[in-house]
Amino acid sequence: MAASKTITRPLVSVQFLDGDMATDGGSTVPLPDVLRAAIRPDIVRFVHASLSRNKRQPYAVSKRAGHQTSAESWGTGRAVSRIPRVPGGGTHRAGQGAFGNMCRGGRMFGPTKTWRRWHRRVNINQRRYAVVSALAASAVPSLVQARGHRIESVPELPLVLSDSVESIEKTSSAIKILKQVGAYDDAEKAKESLGIRPGKGKMRNRRYISRKGPLIVYGTEGSKVVKAFRNLIGVDIAHVDRLNLLKLAPGGHLGRFIVWTKSAFEKLDKVFGTFETPSELKKGYILPRPKMTNADLSRIINSDEVQSVVRPINKDVRRKVLKKNPLKNLDAMLKLNPYAKTAKRMALLAEKQRIKTKKDKLVKKRSPLTKEEAIKIKAAGRAWYKTMISDSEYTEFENFSKWLGATQ
Repeated sequence: MAASKTITRPLVSVQFLDGDMATDGGSTVPLPDVLRAAIRPDIVRFVHASLSRNKRQPYAVSKRAGHQTSAESWGTGRAVSRIPRVPGGGTHRAGQGAFGNMCRGGRMFGPTKTWRRWHRRVNINQRRYAVVSALAASAVPSLVQARGHRIESVPELPLVLSDSVESIEKTSSAIKILKQVGAYDDAEKAKESLGIRPGKGKMRNRRYISRKGPLIVYGTEGSKVVKAFRNLIGVDIAHVDRLNLLKLAPGGHLGRFIVWTKSAFEKLDKVFGTFETPSELKKGYILPRPKMTNADLSRIINSDEVQSVVRPINKDVRRKVLKKNPLKNLDAMLKLNPYAKTAKRMALLAEKQRIKTKKDKLVKKRSPLTKEEAIKIKAAGRAWYKTMISDSEYTEFENFSKWLGATQ
């Protein structure tokens, strides 16, 4: 069963080199399943960001930095801030602020510590998924070109070379092979991009930077091909059993140009397994399969096969009626209480009558008096005043002083 599956896969041509002898093996090899796996740029970016942190070395400022003075605050009352100040006198340093991160010669805010969490542990299944996605992306010419690789002269992608490549150990022979298969343009691009790094990295063993060229993947342990390609700028070498995501997707970007040897290409099924059989080298690992074999979802939904079994569109739509507040909406109140209309009308009429009565009273009070009414009111006032004067003399009381207790 597995053999028939292998036969039905797309075939990749093996590029024979000058001086190769005819071998028993065919000139084509089936495409490994790992190169047809799902491509997940999000997983590749996450895993790459985590793995790239594992080569960092701890750094920190001195524990005593910024605190090597016996500074104390002057306190309040001297019209200066409360920052600790350097003691002494006679120099510019005396009286200067100290310790604070805003002070000259003070410590930094949040000093770096060596016990920071520098490294990251990444789930092994995620790491494998990222490697598989990077390998699958390397078989897509558009993604490889989008990454900036020069593959216009390459006869086929994936590019598979005969195993005779693994026997060379001269850099001149390696350059000759790359030119023969059209991959030297990419290596030349990496060589021409070599430049000096800006900044302090020049002093920290990171003086030169360059673009990435092709990645050579070989399959025979201890092969001499490592010596042949290791001196080419931008060209990396990796064994098929030890594929590194940092080399397969530099910077977290998919589409590295990979040059395979035939033995390494044929070993991919053993290393990563297929969609049906688990890997022989990674215990219990099966390639991640996409949830959908056809990603054109709209075409699937609108196909005759799906539309023939789905329920028809429900065109009888019954929308919910918005409930109205009876205290604010009269029609809603009348449905609940038909007498509400009469009660409201009576309340309005009563209110109208109250307003009219009040208005009549105000008009009556504010209307001008006639001459007779004014004389009558004035006479009544005078009579009241005379009454008050006579009452204040207390003539009706006998022995009034004795009553007051003024005399005994």
